[in-house]
Amino acid sequence: MNRGPSSFQRLLIAALSGILLFNGFCFSQTAPKYSFMHQATSAPALSYFDYIIIGGGTAGCPLAATLSQNAIVLLLERGGSPYGNPNITNLGSFGQTLSDLSPSSPSQRFISEDGVISARARVLGGGSCLNAGFYTRAESRYVNDVGWDGRLVNESYGWVEKKVAFEPPIKQWQSAVRDGLLEVGVNPYNGFTYDHLPGTKVGGTIFDVDGHRHTAADLLQYANPSGLTVLLHASVHKILFRVKGKKRPTAHGVVFRDALGKKHRAYLKSGPKNEIILSAGALGSPQMLMLSGVGPSDQLKAHNITVVLDQSFVGQGMSDNPMNAIFVPSPNPVEVSLIQVVGITNFGSYIEAASGENFAGGADYGMLSPKIGQLSTVPPKQRTPEALAKAIEAMEALEPAVFRGGFILEKIMGPLSTGHLELKNKNPNDNPSVTFNYFKEPEDLQRCVNGLKIIESVIESKAFTQFRYDYLSLPVLLNMTANAPINLLPKHANVSTSLEQFCKDTVMTIWHYHGGCQVGRVVDRDYRVLGVDALRVIDGSTFKFSPGTNPQATVMMLGRYMGVRILRERLQG
Repeated sequence: MNRGPSSFQRLLIAALSGILLFNGFCFSQTAPKYSFMHQATSAPALSYFDYIIIGGGTAGCPLAATLSQNAIVLLLERGGSPYGNPNITNLGSFGQTLSDLSPSSPSQRFISEDGVISARARVLGGGSCLNAGFYTRAESRYVNDVGWDGRLVNESYGWVEKKVAFEPPIKQWQSAVRDGLLEVGVNPYNGFTYDHLPGTKVGGTIFDVDGHRHTAADLLQYANPSGLTVLLHASVHKILFRVKGKKRPTAHGVVFRDALGKKHRAYLKSGPKNEIILSAGALGSPQMLMLSGVGPSDQLKAHNITVVLDQSFVGQGMSDNPMNAIFVPSPNPVEVSLIQVVGITNFGSYIEAASGENFAGGADYGMLSPKIGQLSTVPPKQRTPEALAKAIEAMEALEPAVFRGGFILEKIMGPLSTGHLELKNKNPNDNPSVTFNYFKEPEDLQRCVNGLKIIESVIESKAFTQFRYDYLSLPVLLNMTANAPINLLPKHANVSTSLEQFCKDTVMTIWHYHGGCQVGRVVDRDYRVLGVDALRVIDGSTFKFSPGTNPQATVMMLGRYMGVRILRERLQG
């Protein structure tokens, strides 16, 4: 007999679903009046610019705003504006957009070949419109290892922070997590700071005091309106290269289509400093290079793509920092909170938390919905709409009080494990195939285990007493969490006896995936694509490791940082 989930399991499923919805999408409350922002349908068939930026995301927006000060810039975004949606304006209505799986949704779901459900941005502002909002800088060692100019890095962070970073209010759940971390030895306490410091701290957030999200799109307020054109729903299909008469292929234009499917071409003006810059993210940038003929020749030929440059490293080195969490039902009310407190351990694991009074925000529960849960346990031929509808109906019948609680999660640094990205077809709007190979390297798995041990200690700490039920032991919490539909991986019985197995069975994404166009392999230290001219990649696809506990601050900083450096080169002649 096929037994359904218990009421507690349904609670856990809903709560797990809700927390990732809570890490979800919110629009800024008011729309800046950007005179330079237009629908791509209004663009001419042919146009010319000093710089063409592909991708108006977390790096592309600050980059475009900076370059527009002394150049004529085109920013092409495949999605729409994050402003003005009447249904999603603040932190309290977090579920609507991630639940939207339509082609026009700002969130595009994908499932890695590992079986982990994830999402990529399809909106101006990029991942800063989809994430949990935590804002924290990279560690000093990271900056030094990458070879960035520390002074310009700090100036660039400050430039970002003036528009989008805030100090969060710390209430009961987050306070208990903070105090619990300190009680179990994640010391010292560093208070509120944007800096990456060992110990426990309160980080920044891109949500203001009213609970309104501020995204990388807000950094376009810095732009010179006469130097920038932003086109929305502009889907770039390929980068154009000149090959004849050139020592090396030279990028000189792009082909993009508007929302009606009409083709447009944008070219670089003549000039030795003019460039195309790819800022389409860790999935989009390697995908676009391949679609344009720069990548592994065997893969390109398999899709009938003309090879411009045989570059075997494009799409390699894909990594995603695995996240594992334990849900803790609370007997007492908890605040609605996103990631605010972080414990930075000395063994390479970061401890964070989030909470909510009512995680069940809508009929579809987003990335960790009952639908996904069904997929993880039901054979493919039996995945019927009726079965999924029953799961949703059962969840909606639960009392609101059972959704009260929160998560304590850990994310490992790095990671050391890597995978690869491959094309599925030639459509730039489709997701490529990506494999991250979570926990392939033993050190990654050990960091997860050590992080979970800290979480267990926090749950059992004096500071956390009021937020846990005495009769729910740690093994029960672990097994309940493991039985929830958090990925498509096979489940194992009684994972509480093996934290290694718990890590593998309950792996999730925290959306910090990166790689595919790494420095030293695909681009040089100035982010110029190796082997071709007039083309750079500036975004998280260039990272070998994820910076700090959460990367968005550094990705925004990088856009500003490289914009300043490119303009300096331009003005120096």
